[in-house]
Amino acid sequence: MVLLVTACVADTSQVQNQENANPGTATAGADTITVYTALEDDQIKDYLASFSEQHPDIKVNTVRDSTGIITAKLLAEKDNPQADVVWGTAASSLLVADQQNMLEPYAPAGLDKVTSQLRDPRNPPHWVGIDAWMSAFCVNTEELKAKNLPMPTSWADLTKPEYKGQIVMSNPASSGTGFLSVSYVLQNKGEQEGWKYLDALHQNIAQYMHSGSRPCKAAGAGEYPIGISFDYRAVEQKNDGEPIEPVFPAEGSGWDIEANALIKKDNIKPASKTFLDWAISEDVAKKYAENYAITAVKTDVPIPAGYPVDPLKQLAKNDFNWAAKNRDQILAEWTNRYDAKSEPKT
Repeated sequence: MVLLVTACVADTSQVQNQENANPGTATAGADTITVYTALEDDQIKDYLASFSEQHPDIKVNTVRDSTGIITAKLLAEKDNPQADVVWGTAASSLLVADQQNMLEPYAPAGLDKVTSQLRDPRNPPHWVGIDAWMSAFCVNTEELKAKNLPMPTSWADLTKPEYKGQIVMSNPASSGTGFLSVSYVLQNKGEQEGWKYLDALHQNIAQYMHSGSRPCKAAGAGEYPIGISFDYRAVEQKNDGEPIEPVFPAEGSGWDIEANALIKKDNIKPASKTFLDWAISEDVAKKYAENYAITAVKTDVPIPAGYPVDPLKQLAKNDFNWAAKNRDQILAEWTNRYDAKSEPKT
């Protein structure tokens, strides 16, 4: 497993503000922190329940959006940071902020339990991971049958002519999932062959969507047979009874780390550090492990049904430093070639 971490980014859009799962427990004089996150909506409330129980005096206001949009928001607020903490956002994106000197080094309690491959190697670290997520195809088995289409099992399969107009994918300019998929292709095929592959894939794409989970949701709803998305969403929808088959491509999956960081600002609240301590605690790590096969803190929770037996072997070569260095060029080239099929921004 190769870990050299850095970048994916995006354009801005309006973000959604949410209060923590139990805002009524906070008193009028309680500490309030603002947490930016790209975690899934259906995960946040479940995760935060334990924080509310342990720290009823701290109120957590979450701002949730896709990775690229969260990153762009952080960069836009560089001179007047609004977030106190970033929680569960791509490590590659956090390094974009770190390059701008926006992260405050902090070693949260329990750091010794975090696997070295899923944290910043510096001491104190500038970011600490909680889990890893990877590319997966969400395939609607009923739609395949209705359209008489074969089950795709690889990236190569997705360029076959029978899939023309049948695939949706996350837009890499607004979605960390989209970026890790494009980065995977360019790194593992080489840039010349990688762009050739993406050209061929583009012929079969119906739409690029501004969310990592949206292609899988669209496949689950029967809008399209195939969505290029990520592991958690594919597995979750199948386990919820949708006609979705998660496909982990034979060549390997692009991947990134969901990570946390402390935002550098004049007044760093003690509650922010308390939150980051909790965010890698064993209690919430077990919650992460219910959703993801690879977690930063090892737990006794079994790998969720639907994942590969050995998820680490599914992770493809991934040089995050290369991705960071080439990020702007990649996104400019991708936008020039393919953005005409992007869904309208809301």
